[in-house]
Amino acid sequence: MSELNLERGVWKVAALAVAGLIGFLLANGQLAHGATNSHATVQIKATSLGKVLVNANGHTLYLFMHDKSGKSSCTGQCAKFWPPLTVTAKPVAGAGVKASMLGWTKRSDGKMQVTYNHHPLYLFAEDKRGGEVTGEGIDHFGGLWWAVSARGAAVKKTSAPATTTTDDSTTSTTTTSGGGGGYGSY
Repeated sequence: MSELNLERGVWKVAALAVAGLIGFLLANGQLAHGATNSHATVQIKATSLGKVLVNANGHTLYLFMHDKSGKSSCTGQCAKFWPPLTVTAKPVAGAGVKASMLGWTKRSDGKMQVTYNHHPLYLFAEDKRGGEVTGEGIDHFGGLWWAVSARGAAVKKTSAPATTTTDDSTTSTTTTSGGGGGYGSY
């Protein structure tokens, strides 16, 4: 009888260890970044940059300024730092996202990558939690990376906005900063 209880105890410990590992990987984005979704949902979330596109787990989506004509130029080592948002079926527009701007493009490895306003979408491996924007303005792999707005444009980190007053209205002008975050080029 004590052998049976010992065996049950070992199985419980093993099951808890596996569950803990899966929880850790999900929390740290390891499973979320590497997985291909059948129907990826793209939605809007408020971040320190304002409202930006995020995946179903709330992780910020980025565009790569080096991409041309709606095609990804981020492969190999680049795709390890900047995992592409890939799907096997049509992506889904979540709250605040225009379905007409969502699409997909074929990558060099044959996978289908989600696009928004013709920009291939990527996650950043260093964003560990939803809403983080640590990839903003980084110069990696030959180009700059920016979070994506609901309009499908780069959301550029700004310094303090300069405000000018005209006859009957106030307009704001923003300037971009270098961003960078100390990651350098790879």
